[in-house]
Amino acid sequence: MKVRIVSWLFLSFWMGMYHTSAQQAKNQPYNILFIATDDLRTDLGCYGNDLVISPNIDALAQNGTLFERAYCQQALCAPSRISIMTGRRPDQTKSWNLTSPIRRTEDVVTLPEHLKDNGYFTQNIGKIYHNWHQPGHADYPKSWSVEPMLHYGTHNEDVPIMQGEVPEDMGITKWTKIRDVPDTAYYDGRIAENAAAAIDGFAKGPDRPFFLAVGFWKPHLPFNAPKKYWDMYDKNHIPAIYNGAAPQDVPEAALHDSWEFFRGEPNTLNKEETLELRHGYLAAITFMDAQVGKVMDALKRNGLDKNTIVVFWSDHGFQLGEHTMWGKNSNFENDARVPFIISVPKNAQNGKPTRSLAELLDLYPTILDLCGLEQPTGLQGTSLVPILKDPEASVKKAAYTQHPRPAYYKGDPDTMGYSVRTDRWRYTEWLDFKSREIVGRELYDHYYDAEETINLAGEERFQDVVKELHERLETPKIP
Repeated sequence: MKVRIVSWLFLSFWMGMYHTSAQQAKNQPYNILFIATDDLRTDLGCYGNDLVISPNIDALAQNGTLFERAYCQQALCAPSRISIMTGRRPDQTKSWNLTSPIRRTEDVVTLPEHLKDNGYFTQNIGKIYHNWHQPGHADYPKSWSVEPMLHYGTHNEDVPIMQGEVPEDMGITKWTKIRDVPDTAYYDGRIAENAAAAIDGFAKGPDRPFFLAVGFWKPHLPFNAPKKYWDMYDKNHIPAIYNGAAPQDVPEAALHDSWEFFRGEPNTLNKEETLELRHGYLAAITFMDAQVGKVMDALKRNGLDKNTIVVFWSDHGFQLGEHTMWGKNSNFENDARVPFIISVPKNAQNGKPTRSLAELLDLYPTILDLCGLEQPTGLQGTSLVPILKDPEASVKKAAYTQHPRPAYYKGDPDTMGYSVRTDRWRYTEWLDFKSREIVGRELYDHYYDAEETINLAGEERFQDVVKELHERLETPKIP
């Protein structure tokens, strides 16, 4: 009898705690810290790259769900970010280049706009939408409660601003800058400083949930991290390009001329310059990671981590000489696959990565699902909450990425490449933009060829696979 009484008291206590927690969650909606990075591929410690120094992002992965196979919808800043923030694929937003507006149709409701309409204070510090071609692209005041800051400009304008004389540049290429300056000399240092101050303000302000979007500009070119981050790496340990050749039997449309780097000129990089570029990308990642740490420290210092969902994502990946290319703008895995972490307070599954397929498009409905909000019409993603509850769960069988050719165009592109990634395969079709005729195909077997070195689309023995994946490309809305 005594054991039963104790058991009953324990159960009553546990149920009371559960009721209190549920009631608290109901009365105190989640805050959202929405951290974006630019041009970051999965070169992070938490993704298995032991060379990369990324302790703060790695810590976030240990306290959240790391998606090992998450994909952007287009490997270019503006289209990817518009897709994320509107919850629509590029073919619906009609944004495939750097100059498309966010709102082509009247029915678009952005993620921060929807949260703002549902009582959230929404703030943008740094690069969230694309940054340079029109100030109005920040979408204020529809998306944001206050005017965005440090969101507008070009990456080449990110020059050191500091007291005293600026130290000399020790870089040897036009894409690398090595100066012994403080973090706040550059955009990302100031973004972290302002984001931390905003969090301090939220802790003291009215009891209202916030959506704080913090957009870091790195590791995008130029690779100009302060010198101390370069010094963290031994250049003798930086690997050479391991996959520099174009894939066997690849269609011409799949490749590009690395215009972001070479502006139509031939690639004349020598060994030393190539090494410095790869070194600079690592330094830029570690610089950015340090800024993420400052923002997370502010969240914890104010006790807001206990009720704040933290999301970390990159708009697309990057090529560092692989497949003959430098920069983004392709449908290959290095461009399409992105780091993606969602940390929900007190989620029992935190720290367990998932191999379930996900798209950045899914971020919008996932946040609304976690916050208990209804979805606006027009969203094309799928909530990832089932995977947050069970990393073995799956909500979709394929992820989709696309890219036009030429990569930067005026008027209409010549072709559009549509790529589908399943558990095993990446299949891409290149279509004439006007006639929709297929002008090229690619098929890569990720069980045996993770680096996508051999195009199997023309081989007879894989035609059943080609047929199946062709059908998937025609119905990308189906999970």
